[in-house]
Amino acid sequence: MFRISKTCTMKNFLAFCISLFLVPCIFGSLPFSASSDSTFDSFANCLTKNGVPSNQISQILYSPTNTSFSSVLNAYVRNQRFNTSSTKKPSIIVTPLLVQQAQAAIICTKGSGLQLKIRSGGHDYEGISYVSANPFVVLDMFNLRNISVDIPSQTAWVQAGATLGEVYYRIWQKSNVFGYPAGVCPTVGVGGHISGGGYGPLLRKFGLTVDNVVDAQIIDVNGNVLDRKGMGEDVFWAIRGGGGASFGVVLAYKINLVPVPSIVTVFSIQRTEAQNATNILVKWQSIAATIDNNLFIRVLVQPVTVSGKKAIRLTFNALYQGNSNSLMTLMNSQFPELGLKSSDCQQMSWIQSMVFWANFKKSSPTPEALLSRTPDSVNFLKRKSDYVVTPIPKDGFTAIFNKMVQLGKVGLVFNPYGGKMSQIAESDAPFPHRTGVLYKIQYSVNWDSADPNLTTQYLQEARDLYTFMTPYVSSNPRQAFLNYRDLDIGTNDNGPNSYSEGQVYGVKYFKGNFDRLVKVKTAVDPQNFFRNEQSIPVLPS
Repeated sequence: MFRISKTCTMKNFLAFCISLFLVPCIFGSLPFSASSDSTFDSFANCLTKNGVPSNQISQILYSPTNTSFSSVLNAYVRNQRFNTSSTKKPSIIVTPLLVQQAQAAIICTKGSGLQLKIRSGGHDYEGISYVSANPFVVLDMFNLRNISVDIPSQTAWVQAGATLGEVYYRIWQKSNVFGYPAGVCPTVGVGGHISGGGYGPLLRKFGLTVDNVVDAQIIDVNGNVLDRKGMGEDVFWAIRGGGGASFGVVLAYKINLVPVPSIVTVFSIQRTEAQNATNILVKWQSIAATIDNNLFIRVLVQPVTVSGKKAIRLTFNALYQGNSNSLMTLMNSQFPELGLKSSDCQQMSWIQSMVFWANFKKSSPTPEALLSRTPDSVNFLKRKSDYVVTPIPKDGFTAIFNKMVQLGKVGLVFNPYGGKMSQIAESDAPFPHRTGVLYKIQYSVNWDSADPNLTTQYLQEARDLYTFMTPYVSSNPRQAFLNYRDLDIGTNDNGPNSYSEGQVYGVKYFKGNFDRLVKVKTAVDPQNFFRNEQSIPVLPS
């Protein structure tokens, strides 16, 4: 029988919880044929036998022969590298409208012999939520996106299919002095963002998304709906940064809202080498992790062409939780080298700052822009990550800039740590990159053509720069960020050596927390049903 969460008592979440009790407990598996039509028919029959009324099937189930299949699949593809004619497509897409439909989909996928891929927003950089080398089912959570904000308790329940923009907007509807420390891209899905340890410009004050999660609801491998108490502290620990898709299907997270001032200040200014960019970056590196926790200054390092010559341009994007006068006093004292002027600063509300960071291309976008689930553009892209624990010397930056100019397209994004991040133990959540980290690096390259030669070229540029950076970043292990998914650092074919394969990337993502994640995984999913190319493996039997 399903195991029902005992914590479904929040006022505005009643409908969600009631739906959990409507599922007939008659699960069983059915044999599946290899043919597409037979697979679809068998899957549909299985859903019906497991509590999904037959008149709901056409609303949630899609086969490749369905005229809506491509539009449903492509709606949440965020990396065009995995949306070509040669990309393997799922055998079935399930888009549950109700929790019990998602439960049934898990049971029926187990019976089908197909692999399950779980998608909430599609922003996984390697497309592993909607691509596989094996026949697979996509369980797309985008319809399960209820958000229930409770200001008196300063919490909210957020379903996995909601986007960050929707979360910010719903919080703002209830209060202009609360926010949530998550990412700046509004179309990112909550399920993947939180379960991978998401972050944003509030992290130096409040930590990561997972540092502000107090409860969750998942569907386990047996189709049970479990809350924190039901799943136990080990699983709850694991899904706060260890990747929820290794342990079950995350339905919702209960998050703590954080206080934000009624006025915040932002700025975005650029500097080139003609404006002393290298020295400015050296100074930024020395203060970014130790300056006032209310200030977050991100740096974009980009190769550009100026007057026909290749050069490096630095862009400093900042959020300060306070007014511009206070910010100017702080900057003049701690970081005068940047040359910030009062005219560079914009005062606004926190919700307006999220619109600013989202970089909408409209002239004066309103908070309602955060509700759009369609990005301004969807490109071909590659991302990689690193962590800096020892300051890079000036000549190191000079060498890096020269290499970037030589390569031509790959950019870097520096995200400062310190503050709250240094106050939380590495073992508190699976995300271990805490004390001692100065900043995180994202390698970023986008292009807009399916030309395979361009793809080969830009992937190689990213890899070449990553190799070049080896002396300047963390080592033993060379750390990486799970939410900047990167299959270059290792993959798992789920074969006999899956544990050893998992160690290759697992230690980079999780350091000493990897072994605990493996033990949790082995306990709750010993058959490794919930798996992907970089999932947590099970212990060898």
